Amino acid sequence: MLFIVTPVFNRKDFTYNFLQSLRKQTFRNFKVIIIDDGSTDKTSEMITNNFPEVILLQQKGDLWWSEATNIGVKHAIKMNASKIITMNNDTLLGPSLLQELLDYSLEHPSSLLMPIGLHHKTGVLIDGGWNINWKTAQYKNMLNLVSTAAKNKFHTVNVAPARCLLIPVKVFKVIGFFDSLNFPQAVADFDFTSRAYKDGFKVLVCHSARIKIYPLDSGSVDIILNKSIKNYFLHLFGRKGLGNLKWFIIFAYKNAPRRYLFTFLIFGIIRRFVNYFTIQPKKRGINP
Repeated sequence: MLFIVTPVFNRKDFTYNFLQSLRKQTFRNFKVIIIDDGSTDKTSEMITNNFPEVILLQQKGDLWWSEATNIGVKHAIKMNASKIITMNNDTLLGPSLLQELLDYSLEHPSSLLMPIGLHHKTGVLIDGGWNINWKTAQYKNMLNLVSTAAKNKFHTVNVAPARCLLIPVKVFKVIGFFDSLNFPQAVADFDFTSRAYKDGFKVLVCHSARIKIYPLDSGSVDIILNKSIKNYFLHLFGRKGLGNLKWFIIFAYKNAPRRYLFTFLIFGIIRRFVNYFTIQPKKRGINP
């Protein structure tokens, strides 16, 4: 059984549009779990009134993304899920997305699968999965490998976002869940997919599966867009900071090959201090 797991906090309109796009899927044999982590904009009431088929788990508001997702994943496993797709509510699905991912899954049953990401308005390709160069601490968006000329093309990456990620349940049983202790918000998905990749599970970007995303609608991006001394410190130390130094150092120790750990740390820390002033978020997304 396929389960969709989505944590939410406020942004009721995003959740409504997201759930409407799930209702339009050509593949219908799935269940949706929404973890509402203390929304104050009547998100839960909207879901109850408009989407009674959704399994709604209401929480107190202190979980953040990682632990809220873990709660939904564990609930899905208890309900005998065989595959789980983690999704964010600020995404829009084409009607064939679930079917496309499941078609890939039939050919690659042990792999983690993500669709390519398109800008929600322009349709421009902005996410092709990511490869980390452990020697230089460079994160590369693999847009150049995407080809939509034929069906069922794909490429392999070593990390991927979890905004839409199909994960066989056996992956959780082998490597565990998202590391909510060390990465309550950002980084948890890259850490999870990196651990899976190192444990022998492929992470595939599926070219004919597509999802629309809102690249600039997040608190993390707001910190970079609205540059100030305060936001600089939030970038380096805040829970929503893409350059959070603590999380980066922990991620490095957990995932970088030992022979590259020193250079990965040095180059990565320097980039986080410097890049804040040079990064200009555009349609093609943001380099961590």
